[in-house]
Amino acid sequence: MARILTLTLNPALDLTIRLARLEAGEVNRSETMLTHAAGKGVNVAQVLADLGHQVTVGGFLGEDNPQAFDALIARRGFADAFIRVPGETRSNIKIAEQDGRVTDINAPGPQVSEQAQRALLEKLVQMAPGFDAVVVAGSLPRGVSPQWFQHLLAQLKNLGLKVALDTSGEALRAGLQAGPWLVKPNTEELAEALGNAPDAISQLHRLGVEHVVVSDGAAGVNWYRPGAALHATPPKVTVASTVGAGDSLLAGMLHGLLSGDIPEQTLLRATAIAAMAVTQIGFGISDDAQLARLESGVDVRTLTEQ
Repeated sequence: MARILTLTLNPALDLTIRLARLEAGEVNRSETMLTHAAGKGVNVAQVLADLGHQVTVGGFLGEDNPQAFDALIARRGFADAFIRVPGETRSNIKIAEQDGRVTDINAPGPQVSEQAQRALLEKLVQMAPGFDAVVVAGSLPRGVSPQWFQHLLAQLKNLGLKVALDTSGEALRAGLQAGPWLVKPNTEELAEALGNAPDAISQLHRLGVEHVVVSDGAAGVNWYRPGAALHATPPKVTVASTVGAGDSLLAGMLHGLLSGDIPEQTLLRATAIAAMAVTQIGFGISDDAQLARLESGVDVRTLTEQ
């Protein structure tokens, strides 16, 4: 299996609260409350580990509250490449209602100094030769500019790594200019980054992006490669939470691409992994038999490239 580095520049402790229905302005009583060490790259790492890959996790981590991340890293057998920074890793609140609606309240994260940014780049230069791919996912913490982020991606690409990018807003717009190997926006994120351009996919291919994976919730996933495009429709499932679905999709795509699977099988399995994610609170492949059943419900067809 592959050796994969995931970078989460702004990780979070996710506090997920489940309740029947959120009543704004009222006293609400939760059914369950769970805390996870999370952040998009960390979530991707957990699914990749379940798929058998050797994973290193890195980014910036607050030195005042590392316990949940240290425990996760030890439990999952990850190699730790996080740069510790002063302050606390942020906490995000996810309110998951019975009908599948999720309300997010996300904190900004710690201030990351230029010294810490240099330290991460230096560490990556030393580590890069050992990896088959790197996932860069999530938002930017305070102190990290879109310009530095673009430089980070360009450096990773220059080091010979396949760069998979999953972010949004200014970070996505800047990151696309580095021409990553794969990007995984949802439909809204892609429209925001490229302004609903009719030739958005062609623009990305011209920038050097080989794989454009666009998710659209229950409507499915489109995967565009130069000269070829596929669509996958997911099976119908009971939604517990949509948190982590996109991260699971990205992990599944990387697994198929790095394992040499045929495109149809790559997209089919990745879509099933994402469908499994929305049926649970937390991250990872919890039941191989359930995954096989979900795979049988995925429909993959050819698209005409846009």
